[in-house]
Amino acid sequence: MADLTLNIDGMTCGGCVKTVQDVLDTMAGVSDTAVSLEAKQAQVSYDPGIVSPEELAAAVAEAGFEVSF
Repeated sequence: MADLTLNIDGMTCGGCVKTVQDVLDTMAGVSDTAVSLEAKQAQVSYDPGIVSPEELAAAVAEAGFEVSF
């Protein structure tokens, strides 16, 4: 497993946090996520043999948020 921090702009409420959490939790290879509205970040534990950091970021971006590493 590997850990990744995604910086996420555009989250404004608990609903946004839930959306990001749900997007990441449903991806193959993701074992754990913790999303913080205050820090504007998501901490993700994932299997790099199944999913890449770029795929994780793209999924969050597709949900309508700006993402960087």
